Amino acid sequence: VRPPPLQQRLVTVFTLSGLSGIANYKITIFIFTLLCYCVIWLVNVTIIVTVIVDKSLHEPMYIFLCNLCFNGLYGTAAFYPKFLYDLLSTTHVISYAGCLLQGLMVHSSICTDFSLLALMAYDRYVAICRPLVYHSLMTTQRVCIFVFFAWVTPFSLILMSTITTATSRLCGSHIPRIYCINWLISNLACSASVATIIIPAFNYTFYFGHAVFVFWSYVHLIKTCQSSKENWNKFMQTCVPHLFSLAVVVVSFLFDMLYMRFGSKEIPQSFENFMAMEILFIPPIINPLMYGFKLTQIRNRRNVIYIVNQ
Repeated sequence: VRPPPLQQRLVTVFTLSGLSGIANYKITIFIFTLLCYCVIWLVNVTIIVTVIVDKSLHEPMYIFLCNLCFNGLYGTAAFYPKFLYDLLSTTHVISYAGCLLQGLMVHSSICTDFSLLALMAYDRYVAICRPLVYHSLMTTQRVCIFVFFAWVTPFSLILMSTITTATSRLCGSHIPRIYCINWLISNLACSASVATIIIPAFNYTFYFGHAVFVFWSYVHLIKTCQSSKENWNKFMQTCVPHLFSLAVVVVSFLFDMLYMRFGSKEIPQSFENFMAMEILFIPPIINPLMYGFKLTQIRNRRNVIYIVNQ
């Protein structure tokens, strides 16, 4: 009996080919990756616990920072455990449902990063440019609403994209990467649908609007801070870490997205893997470190905890 055409087969497992050709370095990469994942947990949990324990840090900026660190743990949880398992395994496969879930978590985490960084930019804009109305605008109830939508909106948008991808009929099961993303799954579809084009385009436009808003807010921040030494000191202390974190996320995302779409097949597999990992490696480590060392209140609180433990 002749097997049915590929487009009529039910795809239940995807093959990940990103780890091909590194058999001699698996143990070294495993140790390095495990160490990095432990560092990610250490630095992010330190910031989260510090903000939760110290009531003086229960302010909008630190609440947003706490959520940013938690989001770093959420996004990396979708990648590192599976990647570490693959490094010790001889077969690099992932179930259909697991692939969709991994893509959903990675994408929603990146989008949530943009939402939280936009909220932090708004918080700094109100605090420095409109200090007299800061406490009336950034109330506890309003901050909770902001945080709620910063999580729910990205998840809902990416969930729509994931559902659209899941309803597509696939003509392949090979993903040339070390983890799943919706765009590569969509490329396996037998035919492109309007929804798989419109929904991602809307998501890109929506978060490009976040970037425009952040740019606009910082133009006003810089103009305001130049006229006052006190405001400029406040800008350097609280806004520079935010700008650096934003730059890290944007650059990491753009590098990954541009390489994924326009990268050359002649590039070594190790470099491809690094490009795939850097969005899940650099921001989750750099963000808490930048804020932990730069923000005086967090740095002082961390030092107090360290002294008490000694």
